[in-house]
Amino acid sequence: MIRLPDKSLSDATLAALANYQQEVNGAGAYAEQVAKAKDIWGARRRNRPFDEVKNVLTEMCSGARRCGYCEDSMADEVEHIWPKDLYPERTFVWENYLYACGPCNGPKNNRFAIFPDANPTQKTELSHPNAGPVQPPLGRPVLIDPRVEDPLQFLWLDVTGTFAFTPVEDDESTISWKRADYTIDVLNLNSRDALIEARRNAYGSYRSRLFEYVTRMENNEDEAQLQAIEQEIKREGHPTVWREMKRQQVFISELKDLFDRAPQTLNW
Repeated sequence: MIRLPDKSLSDATLAALANYQQEVNGAGAYAEQVAKAKDIWGARRRNRPFDEVKNVLTEMCSGARRCGYCEDSMADEVEHIWPKDLYPERTFVWENYLYACGPCNGPKNNRFAIFPDANPTQKTELSHPNAGPVQPPLGRPVLIDPRVEDPLQFLWLDVTGTFAFTPVEDDESTISWKRADYTIDVLNLNSRDALIEARRNAYGSYRSRLFEYVTRMENNEDEAQLQAIEQEIKREGHPTVWREMKRQQVFISELKDLFDRAPQTLNW
């Protein structure tokens, strides 16, 4: 899970989204806005502006239209990072969209936690009450948002053994640890065996490509062949694995040797 590239939409599509959002904002109080967002999302997301939304989200995906969360399965669902059922004011906001897969988006659904303004260190899972007035949830998000944050400031992927994510921070009382732990849990980033295996396979593929590049470079082979390998590495799936290989190479002798022999690859 890495930060996604920042891309924009055309002025026409942004204007269309703003008009749809105004329908929600104009519905009345918070509860009415929640109901309106649910009511019109299904219809509006089939309108022409969402063709561009999906195309640009595809360009932002990790690998070949891979999920922006797990980087493994095909992205085919426009995900609201901040759930529209809790934050109707973000229903048609471009920065709130991410292309996700069903195995990530399904379990996440409306799961969302905040650090409430009234108690900014206490993680609170949100839900609408079964009775009584519905109030807008106020606070900072716990879930790491790859549209605006670098998840690897919070997460560490073990590329030598488990191929599982852990929090970068060791202190469980910190905001950073809580955000990392919550994100791993909500998105099931460590609980899918196939996902763990895919990361392990990606490591082997990256390592083989890196070895091939270094060997060909040292043999003074054609520059076009070297550039082709570079592009293949840049298009490889599970780019978090590559990021972690570069970050952790100082601790892994076989990687350090390869990166030392071709230091330019650390910039890929």
